[in-house]
Amino acid sequence: MSEGRILVVDDEPQIRRVIRLTLNLEGFEVDDTKSGDEALDHLRSGMYDLVLLDIDMPGMTGFETCRAIRAISDMPIIMLTARNAEKDKVEALDAGADDYITKPFSTPELLARVGAALTRSGPFVEL
Repeated sequence: MSEGRILVVDDEPQIRRVIRLTLNLEGFEVDDTKSGDEALDHLRSGMYDLVLLDIDMPGMTGFETCRAIRAISDMPIIMLTARNAEKDKVEALDAGADDYITKPFSTPELLARVGAALTRSGPFVEL
């Protein structure tokens, strides 16, 4: 049985691969995409419990993607980004993010934050 379904949105293939493998080993089903537009397509066609979202991507930024997701769902969104300035954290939270992790990150921290967000949100969130 799956621990939950997570969508990873990051333009860096290596980051997506590492996160996907890490979460798969913990029992999560993981889909990934490289842009905000693709993420919204995935979210419209599938059911996810949580989104891990980068800020700096080509096209739609993570901030814009977060706002678009928040307009249609209250599923947990965790920003996962190299940006560590306070203004970026505040902007992400104002856009609707539930949490913020800076790269580089540790596996235990990622898993703890994902677990906490999923615990707070309850079972599957449908769009």
